[in-house]
Amino acid sequence: MNSLVTGLSAEKLINMITILDTFKSRIQAADRILITTHEFPDADGIGSEIALCLALRSLGKKSFCLNEEPLLERYQYLDQDRVVQGHDDFLKDHANFKPDLIIVVDTNTKARVGKKMGVFIGESTPTLYIDHHPCRGRDLSTHCIDVTAAATGQMVGEMIEYLGVKFTKKMALPIYTSIIIDTSSFRYPTVSANTHRLVAKLMDTGINPPEAYNGIYGTKRIVHMHLLSQILKSAATNESETIAWMVLKKEDIDQFKSDIEDTHAFINHLLILNNIKVAIMFRDDGDQVKMSLRSSGDIDVGLVAAALGGGGHSHSAATILIRGNNESNEDLIKKTVKTVEEVVKKIEKDLHAL
Repeated sequence: MNSLVTGLSAEKLINMITILDTFKSRIQAADRILITTHEFPDADGIGSEIALCLALRSLGKKSFCLNEEPLLERYQYLDQDRVVQGHDDFLKDHANFKPDLIIVVDTNTKARVGKKMGVFIGESTPTLYIDHHPCRGRDLSTHCIDVTAAATGQMVGEMIEYLGVKFTKKMALPIYTSIIIDTSSFRYPTVSANTHRLVAKLMDTGINPPEAYNGIYGTKRIVHMHLLSQILKSAATNESETIAWMVLKKEDIDQFKSDIEDTHAFINHLLILNNIKVAIMFRDDGDQVKMSLRSSGDIDVGLVAAALGGGGHSHSAATILIRGNNESNEDLIKKTVKTVEEVVKKIEKDLHAL
């Protein structure tokens, strides 16, 4: 336990112990455990569920990972024991499986697990959410939510240790990858000394960092580079160059035979700009525009997203924008950037008043 709490403030220490004790008590009371994550999962959700499933199986728990859809091919190298199944395939093999605990990782709402998985999460089966995303207006006393954690994978790694389970390479690689993805390779302010202490233990299992990095980032085709080139051409900034944005259009994805998964990290290219405070990617999905926000500094983009009807972390957030009648993308972006500027000014004013 000492290695988990090094350098934590009293408040964070109490919160962490509460979360770990909640997790351990829920696990001890269950034998048949179903683990899932949000629909269209990223490496943080996938890595967390795989590692947790393997750890629970090592304790003799009958555990399964069940997602709305089967694991995408690009992520299958993380699942060497093939513990993740899609909803339909799982029911063919385990139609009579009745869990006594459902664990949902990397989200804290039933609405995000998908329609098929939603039927499993009812009032009759206890559900435990493990997540690091903000969760406002809900009683979290029986769940494990830590918005200060760098990744859900970090939380799961600490939980596995708290259960007394020794990391194997099959557990460590998914957790390590989840942390890489959700910290944009350790660049976000939620990365702490304890994040790196956990990473050191994961590496002790034999993980090779270049191989792990290339496994998640180095599997692109040449069309990925062409798509990135096209999107970078759209990059622009406001007058002070503190807010930068790029525009991703559906026709670009179709033209370069790519998919949405290929574009998630594009926004991070804006974070290297001088004076940058907020990075934005507008993704035109046709009837609506997905707006992603990133920050590696003091500006809480979760507050920016909330002002536009969305939400998220202080360093990573998103919202959906709906165009008005006869409103062009250019007009929508111009209007939205102006709102972002106003919110950023207010945030900075509040920070200076502290």
